[in-house]
Amino acid sequence: MIFFELFLAFFKVGFFAFGGAYAAIPIICDVVMPYGWLTDEALSRMIAVSESTPGSIMVNLATYVGASQGGLLGAALATFAVVLPAFIIIVLLISVLKRFAENRLFKAVLSALKPCVIGVILAVGAVMAYENLLAEANGNCLTGIGVFGAVFEPASIGITAVLAAVMLIYKKAAKKRISPILLIIIAAGLGMLVYGV
Repeated sequence: MIFFELFLAFFKVGFFAFGGAYAAIPIICDVVMPYGWLTDEALSRMIAVSESTPGSIMVNLATYVGASQGGLLGAALATFAVVLPAFIIIVLLISVLKRFAENRLFKAVLSALKPCVIGVILAVGAVMAYENLLAEANGNCLTGIGVFGAVFEPASIGITAVLAAVMLIYKKAAKKRISPILLIIIAAGLGMLVYGV
């Protein structure tokens, strides 16, 4: 039963995740959370891990959840299920895209989907930023700073500020944007330094 549930859940994620990985996060929450396969905290951590490892967030999350719930077979099924819809849709699109590429209605649908995807990504980013900057309730973090009833953790705010400063300084000095890979490495190092020590 768990294997069928994993396949069906991640097939839904793959089928409705229009707009990429970040747009898929709310869908992953809606599909995975009711089963109790992930908590909000575990999801936040998995997104961070998925960002710093090769591959798509959806694929990495599917593999992790599948492995935690059904072992190696569960991981394989969940991963296969999450990529199967994209494969099917791409094969179908290739066969009809040339005919519809200049169609006004087709262009209108794609244009209408763009702001929706942007809105979903911004909403996910805002919620994740808010939740990750909040002080942990268990008291393991440094003393929080209260703003509008929320208690923000100075360490998280400091890491965010350092990353923003590095981006700005690099852009001014090198006249180009910093590599996301370098930012991930810096963030991981700061995280280990602040939370690991």
